[in-house]
Amino acid sequence: MLKPFVNEEFLDFTKKEVQEKALTTLKEVRKDLGKNYPLIIGKEKIFTKEKIISTNPGNPEEIIGFVSKGNKELAQLAMEEGVKAFSWWQKKPLEERVRYLIKGAELLRKRKLEFASLLVLEIGKTWKEADADVAEAIDFLEYYSREALRLQKEPYLVPYPGEETWARYIPLGVGVIIPPWNFPLAILVGMVSASIVTGNTVVLKPASITPVIGYKFVELMEEAGLPSGVINFLPGSGGEIGDYLVKHPQTRFINFTGSKEVGLRINRLAAEISEGQKWIKRVIAEMGGKDSIIVDEDVSIEEAVKIVVTSAYGFQGQKCSACSRAIVHKNIYDEFVEKLVEEVKKIKVGPPEDFNNFMGPVSDKYAFNNILKYIEIGKKEG
Repeated sequence: MLKPFVNEEFLDFTKKEVQEKALTTLKEVRKDLGKNYPLIIGKEKIFTKEKIISTNPGNPEEIIGFVSKGNKELAQLAMEEGVKAFSWWQKKPLEERVRYLIKGAELLRKRKLEFASLLVLEIGKTWKEADADVAEAIDFLEYYSREALRLQKEPYLVPYPGEETWARYIPLGVGVIIPPWNFPLAILVGMVSASIVTGNTVVLKPASITPVIGYKFVELMEEAGLPSGVINFLPGSGGEIGDYLVKHPQTRFINFTGSKEVGLRINRLAAEISEGQKWIKRVIAEMGGKDSIIVDEDVSIEEAVKIVVTSAYGFQGQKCSACSRAIVHKNIYDEFVEKLVEEVKKIKVGPPEDFNNFMGPVSDKYAFNNILKYIEIGKKEG
């Protein structure tokens, strides 16, 4: 019997002992950089000639790893292995599938600073943001385990004379998992864990700029005892293997988080029936948003400013939940803007491993150039 769900606690990086342990772990993780990482398809670890080169966004000369890159042939192999594994994985008792997730959560909890260090290095998260990412990943493993057990119970259905009514949830088959780079551990883990605990198998295509974090999680689940073929790890180009998997006749569902442009493309491709397809595919697409914070006239302006700045600039504003707009009451607007500018000027920008810095680098050169473009647009529009 599992205990009631509680959120994973965050580490306190204001404590010297936590800082020292974090930096020691970071040093150890750095020794492991620059390795070659394979695809994981069924029981096979496949190294390909073509690689994705993952680099530190704050220091592009620091290579995080060389990750083997999949193609259509390997995507087909991954799908076949997923289908094979589904034939027996769906029959495993739910309690057994839950045990793998709980074991994964235990291992991730023990290696929290290791994964946080990798988030600092591969995507430029500050320690606080990286720790929150890992904590959320642990939460997903724990929460979905409990939810799967809850959903196993047959729901109450309204009785009707002369009819026997029942309902139960069943696994679908092979799902394609396409997580984002901005939460390369947490959202990836949430997508994968919910899929596999309910009896599905997956082909996981991690974000191209954060593939090492994805590999490390799959490796951790192997350590937890998860059988081969349940998660098939397939980094590669979205335009090549992403489209191929979305259109594949044996794909049962696609779980995507990313841009509206790509999400709508996935919806469009998935809606087309491929030759040999038996089912209508299901798409879960979480796409970009423009979140706002409403500031009324009777609030503490200082407190409101701090909240807006934290939301807007935390992890360089690269979250779907980041405050993109502050909607401020006209009676306090001028004072709010003045204080906001003052607070933003205090932000310390620099290497994310430095505990004094609030902002690190943006994800890659494309994001950097895009931000500069919008700064110029803002200057022109006023």
